[in-house]
Amino acid sequence: MQQEIGKLYVVATPIGNLDDISQRARDVLSHVTWIAAEDTRHSRVLLEHLGITTPLVSYHEHNERPRTDELIEKIRQGENGALISDAGTPLISDPGYILVAGAHDAGIQVVPIPGACSIIAALSVAGVPTDKFLFEGFLPAKAQARRQRLSKLATFPHTMVFFEAPHRLTSLLADCAEILTPLRQATLAREITKKFESIYRDQLGGLLERAENGEIVSKGECVLVIQGLSRQEESETSHEEEMQRVLNILLPEVSLKQAVQIAMKLTGFAKNALYDCATKLQKKSEL
Repeated sequence: MQQEIGKLYVVATPIGNLDDISQRARDVLSHVTWIAAEDTRHSRVLLEHLGITTPLVSYHEHNERPRTDELIEKIRQGENGALISDAGTPLISDPGYILVAGAHDAGIQVVPIPGACSIIAALSVAGVPTDKFLFEGFLPAKAQARRQRLSKLATFPHTMVFFEAPHRLTSLLADCAEILTPLRQATLAREITKKFESIYRDQLGGLLERAENGEIVSKGECVLVIQGLSRQEESETSHEEEMQRVLNILLPEVSLKQAVQIAMKLTGFAKNALYDCATKLQKKSEL
């Protein structure tokens, strides 16, 4: 008689408030043979709080490939296993996809046990469109690479979600305000479900100012939700680019006043807008 293979359960755990764990997650973690955890010391605190004594197995980015083969074999021998992360839903900016992929390839049933997720929690209170969104995770830590990535996202039309470390929060907000414009609507969710949970909704310029003056405390886990480029912004950006294109041709050849007059006839844009654009371009060329 062929031995029945086990299952792999992917179990979401709380992101802060330990009472957020579901009864189903409790039951699964209590009855599986083992639990693969990113940081066994951290996860042991949760299990002790729940009164669960299931053995923990370390599973993290430095051992996931060799450990995957070991865990897959255990399941093939009939053991049921669970995968958890330090907090929230596994595989969201955490290790685990290699184990899940390996289970699928081995014909093992993979069962999701849904629960807390900081991305979804932040989106639910952000007050921005959520029908489509991009989860970008952590942007590059180095300023130049971060700014380059933000520049590529400047015209993205849907809501964007970012993770950020608290010590880089002000730098991120400064880059976002400059590249995405300070008027872009955004929400910062800090320490979600924890004692000092804080939700700040403002324009990017406002969030930056509040971070710089200490109103927003740069501590704890941060999720930044930014609204995508609106049609109005897209139109204004398009107009600005066209004004710059025309004025960059004219300014080297004629005076600022003449360049504005000619540009008015060529583009139909307002005189004041063209004058402001021409002044900025002229100052920039003098630097």
